[in-house]
Amino acid sequence: MDVVTIGEFARLTRLSPKALRLYDELGLLPPARVDPDSGYRLYEPGQLERARLVASLRQIGVPLAEIKPMLDMTPSEIAAQLVALWAEVEADHTGRRELVSRLVDRLNGKRSVLYEVATREIPDRSLLCLKRHVDGEQDVWDLGKEFIALMKERPLPPMDGRAGATFLIYHGEVNEDSDGPVEMCRPVPDDRSEELTARFPELTLRTEAAHEEAFVALGTAELAAAEWQLVSDALEDWAVEQARQPANFDVRITYIFPSPPLTPASRPDCDFVVAFHSQTPTGTPSLQTPPAE
Repeated sequence: MDVVTIGEFARLTRLSPKALRLYDELGLLPPARVDPDSGYRLYEPGQLERARLVASLRQIGVPLAEIKPMLDMTPSEIAAQLVALWAEVEADHTGRRELVSRLVDRLNGKRSVLYEVATREIPDRSLLCLKRHVDGEQDVWDLGKEFIALMKERPLPPMDGRAGATFLIYHGEVNEDSDGPVEMCRPVPDDRSEELTARFPELTLRTEAAHEEAFVALGTAELAAAEWQLVSDALEDWAVEQARQPANFDVRITYIFPSPPLTPASRPDCDFVVAFHSQTPTGTPSLQTPPAE
């Protein structure tokens, strides 16, 4: 068997030995064999194509965690995945450009309307909730999947409209410095709340007082990270113009899931929401949603 040392393989692939050792540890590019006496990694020339593919994917910014499953795909499947990834990059770039433009306008004292804000009244309601501190947006995604899996396993009575929709609360920022927490919530009928809680020992039952919500309807579109900030800014500007004070300093995403049968392309209809104090006829706040922990 023709094999080359890690140094020679590094020269042929233009990957450093450090990168090759990392790719070995991650299972992306293990050596053909390891010398039992010296511990040296040895590679076959047939591994060059895989190595160059990994290098190319890294050059265009594909995260290491996403490369491993791609290596098990056919070339046409990898090509389709790259088209989808690049579409996300372009959407994120567009969102960042709009965010920079909006920030420049704000710093120069200008205001622009990018998203239409509407309001709705939400009645008192009982909620089944799953709340957790998270380590990044992937943890938020995993929490949502866990919550939806519970709903599928033990279906709850249907609830009408946005007031009965599943929603996610960001009680704090989720980024490299902040871990939320975040909370998935599902309204349930008040007269069956205790009965339904007994079926979900993993969840917590709490009540939420009537309140008003300001929201931006996002539909089924998938927004880039920078675009979420633009939506948040639109709600913040609306609150300033209306002289309204949020009931809590959290934001919410409401999900209306499509009717079965679902397909891989099925996406929920989403709203980006901030809760406000309900207003009495004199303009005095009345009921307030419970404060975040």
